[in-house]
Amino acid sequence: MTPTVSGSRLKSTVAALAADRFAGRRVGTPGGRAAGRWLAGQLRAIGASVTTDEFPVAGVRELYRTPEFAWSAGSTHRRGVHRRNFAEHLVSADLPAPRTGELAVADSDEWRAKWVLAPDLGVAARARFEGAAGLLVPRGTDAEGWMPKMIAGPPVGALPVIAVRTGLHDEMARAGSGTVTASMPLRTVEVIGSNVHGVLREPAAGSPGVLLTAHFDGVGDDPQQRLPAAADNASGVAVVLEAARLLAPLLPDHVGLAASLLDGEEAGARGAAHHAPNVRSGTYVLNVDGAAQLGDGAAVEAGGPAHDLLAALDQTGRETGVPLRAGAMPSDNRRYAAAGLPAIGIGMGMPGYQTPAETADRVETATLVAATRLVVATVLRLAVHSRGLIALPHKDELQREG
Repeated sequence: MTPTVSGSRLKSTVAALAADRFAGRRVGTPGGRAAGRWLAGQLRAIGASVTTDEFPVAGVRELYRTPEFAWSAGSTHRRGVHRRNFAEHLVSADLPAPRTGELAVADSDEWRAKWVLAPDLGVAARARFEGAAGLLVPRGTDAEGWMPKMIAGPPVGALPVIAVRTGLHDEMARAGSGTVTASMPLRTVEVIGSNVHGVLREPAAGSPGVLLTAHFDGVGDDPQQRLPAAADNASGVAVVLEAARLLAPLLPDHVGLAASLLDGEEAGARGAAHHAPNVRSGTYVLNVDGAAQLGDGAAVEAGGPAHDLLAALDQTGRETGVPLRAGAMPSDNRRYAAAGLPAIGIGMGMPGYQTPAETADRVETATLVAATRLVVATVLRLAVHSRGLIALPHKDELQREG
């Protein structure tokens, strides 16, 4: 039977994961846990035997109220909009209530109780010693004027630190004075993540197995703002589910097939780190992180003993017409490669990355279909080199529906 790639099913999966009920799918939140349960049901629907495994995730940064920022100097008054004009810095100490202080520039003599406008964190030690109110450091925006959200990074410092949009930071530096009122309700939490694993068939003794992976967690909504996480990585999850559905009836019986939908990637790829040491040695791992906008080609990163996997992917890219380019893919694939498994990460764009603009309508159906075709054909090509050849579908036989 000719395999059919369903564009409508792919888009439906993306829309479902980006919906309000999952609230950005941050690890350890009710929305994230609900998304995991929904995905377990999707795996069962394609015939997988489903298990979950839990793991602790420490050091997650959590905004528990919308932060505030305002600056006044003479007749100039600027009230910042969170993620447009200012955002949390990951080293910031918690500042629950607004704090008001005069503005000081980096070469000012007196910093006590003042908000220090600094080029970077290099002055943090002096600011702490002198009792500054906090630091204001510059940060750029994406092409659409957003400051993307992150939830894991360096250790928390002793002072509130606010990232101010570069243009506003420059304006404040030119003025060199004024009054700043700001809050940063940002705490560090420890949560429990949960991976969702689906096994469609176990490999026969001495035969290869294939593991398809994608992380389903996002950075989570802000207290008063949605971050749908449609590209990163609802799109990759949709591709893995669709590819697993297509591959299950096509692979020879002795070739293993499993799909792992991973939690905690945005907090340091914790789900993959927890899972990778338990994966059967020699399993081929294909990880999809972002399949929203192909552009000039898919970024590919190989790790571990991935020569055969990379050769299959390269040939398949030529045959399916999907351009491939070497590119950094700092995602779950690196955890599997570090565990000694042949692993490849594939990425096809993330418009609106980790901002409120990362909506389901920006995920291209054509890119989802292209990514699915690439994954399916690569796995089938790998199977050709295993015991018992199978007939590979021609690139045009991986039909698109919807």
